[in-house]
Amino acid sequence: MVFMGTKAAWVGFLTVTALAFGGTLMAAAWLSRPGAAASQQPLVAFYGDSYTLGTGASDESKRWSTIISEERRWNEYNPSVNGLGFVNNRSVTGPGDLPTKIIDADPDIVFITMGLNDNFSYPTRGTDIRDAINADFDTLSTELPDAEFIVVEPFWYTDERPESVDIIIGWVREAAERIQADYIEGASRWLEGHPEWMAEDGLHPNDDGYAEMARRMDEELRAIGW
Repeated sequence: MVFMGTKAAWVGFLTVTALAFGGTLMAAAWLSRPGAAASQQPLVAFYGDSYTLGTGASDESKRWSTIISEERRWNEYNPSVNGLGFVNNRSVTGPGDLPTKIIDADPDIVFITMGLNDNFSYPTRGTDIRDAINADFDTLSTELPDAEFIVVEPFWYTDERPESVDIIIGWVREAAERIQADYIEGASRWLEGHPEWMAEDGLHPNDDGYAEMARRMDEELRAIGW
């Protein structure tokens, strides 16, 4: 990991650089130049499922994580997994699991966008889901003490919402607050009422859906200072 520190430190770095060059516009221009040192760009890891992996998009460049990373000149590390949840499709917990891979990458910023798939296990594994959320958040924040965390309200994909959606959202929000992460609300409703934003499988966003997710994500990130 090259950049060390919090969001405030990263913004401070940009400000100092801007002053050295005589203004924020000159700093922004320098950072966006082709060939600008990669060491000046944070490594951003995405811990998510198919909605973060970009399943349903025509190309990974169309997924929301890549769109916002390119806009911000972030180095993206996205090992997200189809069907993954805090308990769903989780054959390994601990060494070898996705949080471990993210820890090994030593990122500057970590997005957590998990929880959608756990709704399918909620009727029989509710307690396990809550325990797994807390365990993952504790592990990541403990092992990456210098990283900044951005937790996104778990996505959802139909206008009909089982009771578990809001319950799991609440657990994720509580865990985000406990580790003092930035939290983005409302993401479970970003696709609501727009079937035209869904891929042919009816389960995942298409390019237009991911573009809308990127637009909303960018809007929310800006609102909290990113």
